[in-house]
Amino acid sequence: MSASVLRLKFAREVVDCGMPRTGRPKAELTLTDVEREQLARWSRRRKSSQALALRARIVLACAQGLDNKTAAAQVGCAAVTVGKWRARFVAQRLDGLVDEERPGRPPVISTDQVEDVVVATLESTPANATHWSRAKMAKRTGLSKSTIGRIWRTFELKPHRQDGFKISNDPLFVEKVYDVVGLYLNPPEAAVVLCVDEKTQVQALARSQPAFPMMPGMPEKRTHDYVRHGTTSLFAAFNTADGTVISSLHRRHRAVEFKKFLAKIDAQVPDDLDVHLIADNYATHKSPTITRWLETHPRFHMHYTPTYSSWINQVERFFAYVTADLLQRSDHRSVQALEGDIRNWVKAWNQDPQPFIWTKSAEQILDSLARLLQRINGAVH
Repeated sequence: MSASVLRLKFAREVVDCGMPRTGRPKAELTLTDVEREQLARWSRRRKSSQALALRARIVLACAQGLDNKTAAAQVGCAAVTVGKWRARFVAQRLDGLVDEERPGRPPVISTDQVEDVVVATLESTPANATHWSRAKMAKRTGLSKSTIGRIWRTFELKPHRQDGFKISNDPLFVEKVYDVVGLYLNPPEAAVVLCVDEKTQVQALARSQPAFPMMPGMPEKRTHDYVRHGTTSLFAAFNTADGTVISSLHRRHRAVEFKKFLAKIDAQVPDDLDVHLIADNYATHKSPTITRWLETHPRFHMHYTPTYSSWINQVERFFAYVTADLLQRSDHRSVQALEGDIRNWVKAWNQDPQPFIWTKSAEQILDSLARLLQRINGAVH
């Protein structure tokens, strides 16, 4: 009997006797307490370095005495992957699980150049311009426009954008914020809270030529010139509870018209409810005529917003919807036609009103304003 046949016969006898196949012997893997603690921290990572978390779980499984195949099934990877990181850990310990630095082109932009771009963007302006553009900054620094764009994105700099603001100088600013926000978050019982204001100088504009309708690949086109056919003013009282609106249209916006609007509110709100009106500091709202009317209607209570703080009056959000949905692309040949469309729009709104959900407390608003002032003062000084 040949030697090869004898070896094959011996192998079969071993299998038949139930002796396990041990395969290639594995290097012994034991952990110190420090290593086990570090691996446990790495294995719990959820958002970053998922590759490192997997390698840590592989080593922890191998440290339990599991073979590569069993460890691979436990952690959810291939057995060859387990073998790779088991051997790497045995040879280099924890350092072996960290990715090695890959060769590549060294950075060509120095930190000094990056600092120069950031400082110049924040503290200077180009000649004959109010703000930096990528092209102007690239010309100044000698860097490419794409590099300037990457630096600005990294540091969240947007020289082309500008937001408006106006800090209130009202000496009773804090008290008024607490008063108005308190009505939004904790409205009084047996009462209705109405945000009141006028959208003045709404123009009836007739475009000089008919609009071209929108087509695939081409937006709607309108002429830039128009003919004015008069103006009107929209008086609105926005109910903060259900989003319904009481409205009136008047050609002027004097105390006389505002008094008529208050009378309309008085007629439409049930007699058993108090009426809390949130309004700005427009002189019409505080005129002697209005003051006398309020004295004769004790269920009406005025709450004035701080100066330069129209953002706190919810009716302004309603006016924004009117502008976007109707007025922005309006084409009216007369004030009567404009007023008719506004009445129809408000009627449709009241058929499916949308109340605004106020979420910011007075403390949160004041804290946000304090942070803004701190940033502004820091930038100035």
